Amino acid sequence: MATEGDAVAENTRGFNEGRYESTGRLDDYESLKDEARAIKEDAIERLPDLIDQVRETVEANGGTVYIADDAEDANQYITELTAERRDADRLVKSKSMTSEEIEVNEALAEAGVDVVETDLGEWVLQVADEAPSHIVAPAIHKSREAIAELFAERFDPEDPPETAEELTMFARERLGELVEDADVGMTGANFIAADSGTLLLVTSEGNARKTVTATDTHVAVAGVEKLVPTVEDFSPFVELIGRSGTGQDVTSYISTLTPPVDSPVPDFEADADALADGSAEDRDFHLVLIDNGRMSMRDDEELKETLYCIRCSACSNACGNFQSVGGHAFGGETYSGGIATGWEAGIEGLDTAAEFNDLCTGCSRCVPACPVGIDIPWINTVVRDRVNRGEVKSRQTDWVFEELVPDEEPAGLDLGTRFVGNYETVAKLGSLTAPLSNKLADVGPLRALTERVTGIDRRRDLPAFASETLVDWFEGRGGAAVPVEEAERTAVLYPDTATNYVDVERGKAAVRALETLGVHLRIPEVSGSGRPPLSQGMIASATAKAEDVYAGLVTHVDAGRDVVVIEPSDLAMFRSEYERLLPESSFERLADASYDVMEYLFGLIENGGDPAALRAPAAGTGPVASGNRVAYHPHCQARTIGVGEHATAVMERLGYDVRVSDTECCGMAGSFGYKTDYYELSMDVGEPIEAQFGDTDRTVVASGTSCGEQLDALLGSAPMHPVELVAPRE
Repeated sequence: MATEGDAVAENTRGFNEGRYESTGRLDDYESLKDEARAIKEDAIERLPDLIDQVRETVEANGGTVYIADDAEDANQYITELTAERRDADRLVKSKSMTSEEIEVNEALAEAGVDVVETDLGEWVLQVADEAPSHIVAPAIHKSREAIAELFAERFDPEDPPETAEELTMFARERLGELVEDADVGMTGANFIAADSGTLLLVTSEGNARKTVTATDTHVAVAGVEKLVPTVEDFSPFVELIGRSGTGQDVTSYISTLTPPVDSPVPDFEADADALADGSAEDRDFHLVLIDNGRMSMRDDEELKETLYCIRCSACSNACGNFQSVGGHAFGGETYSGGIATGWEAGIEGLDTAAEFNDLCTGCSRCVPACPVGIDIPWINTVVRDRVNRGEVKSRQTDWVFEELVPDEEPAGLDLGTRFVGNYETVAKLGSLTAPLSNKLADVGPLRALTERVTGIDRRRDLPAFASETLVDWFEGRGGAAVPVEEAERTAVLYPDTATNYVDVERGKAAVRALETLGVHLRIPEVSGSGRPPLSQGMIASATAKAEDVYAGLVTHVDAGRDVVVIEPSDLAMFRSEYERLLPESSFERLADASYDVMEYLFGLIENGGDPAALRAPAAGTGPVASGNRVAYHPHCQARTIGVGEHATAVMERLGYDVRVSDTECCGMAGSFGYKTDYYELSMDVGEPIEAQFGDTDRTVVASGTSCGEQLDALLGSAPMHPVELVAPRE
């Protein structure tokens, strides 16, 4: 898959870093997010009433409200108003992504109206005849050099502008002339207060003000979801929009307009009396509120959260894949990034959403970035599930696969999806037949066949299955080494699929580390967490796995035993996704009892455990013996659920000098990097961490299975899990 160039990567990562810095200066950041979320939840719940209310207030102010069912309806109203009733030759626009959604420019052009974008980025794209690549920075994919070349080619100026300042001045002068001759101004709205008809416009250039005041007719185009009850409700969003989107504490222009505005209409040809008294009475205002699928989304319990979106783009900026491919690939007809799946599914349909839905890996780094707390990966999972179920086309060989890996999904589901989604079954078979299965997996023709049938890229090393599982090893050695009557704590070590069937050594290391700190352990035979099927949008299969896991662990939870988890993505299931898969009480009980293994070690030490019992740098072997310097990559989902820092704390307590990677995601994110369609993108996303750790002389440590596989591919050596670093030697 083609990436969109260095400009996208540089700008989105810059925005994302700015978000961390700006929100870090807010003492009440989380409270503001909660307040913003509550306002949106309330507004969407009361939306029909707010629509009625804003109609009354706008009409009382002297304006007009039109509720458009869809894009065609909206365009017909706007075109009749502009081309027929106003006989306008030119309309100038500012700050309206919803107008992109309805493609009003094309409709007006067909009616003979010249449409001019006045925001710099939008105007650059209009000149280039391109679509936006980013929600708030539409020309983010274009470098300064590319814009200079574009202007020189299209306008052939005598003195071509080159610097950013020269390019901005060039655009400002040309746009200024076009605005002077405009008949109608069109804006969007970040929010609309139903109680007063006031619009909130948060902009960087101020062109929205110029668009409104320079023309006597103002058309505001917005989705119905932009309504909030009162002007006071604007407050948390003003604090959050700039910080979330571009890392600015406050944007350059924050405008609140209650149109029709009462300023005089300028006459640019009247030198002596350009602002004639009384001309404000000629002003006309039309608020076009667009449904276009939104009221159906409101009734859809899974897509409803999409309507809480405030279009800040924080999810795109935090997304490793978006940083590489940009919004033209990671987006639909209008909207881009992770949240675009919900918008495009609701507005355009599943077919459009399906075109880019796979680019969400579910790494979850967008969740804490979202200022209104939308679970964007879950929306992507739901859409993926619906896409799966809507493409039921039985093929002749499906019955073979049905017998091998039966699941809860519809027949005809893509074989690659089912193969990855049933990884637990594959791992069981691989372990039972190891080492033969491992040898066969490396046979070239079989890899080629596997690639063709399942889409697993042959350039990826496949995991080597262990012939003795962790559960069998633990049982074979006689179970717990610390008697329950001598133990400080009792716990269950959850045998996740990767640890139990592939990376048994990290499981043994976890046992040594926990037992040396006085933990009485049990390792029961329990089902996989359901992470692989969930990643493929196989929600029914993931739900069945969640129910099996709960059934396998509930007796231990009832007995007061802690559940210790090595694989971060599985712990994230217990603490996050299971909320949607299990009854509320079951989810809460398992989530409250579950711990990341490094989090658990940290807790033991904090409560009196002797850190000297663990392995300090001086006692290390192999690469650890070279020093105490560690390069640590926390798993993306571990950071989202707040357990990524415990490994750092434990390692530092033991004397290690820890350098933590600063990438949001290494690009693997579960099965994503295994797929032929995305292998090269996965490697591209991994470049930053390769640049950070590629030449390091530090011991590289990573907590997630997929992270380890990606770092192995990028750096040429497999990292160890943090628990393997600190566990006593065998």
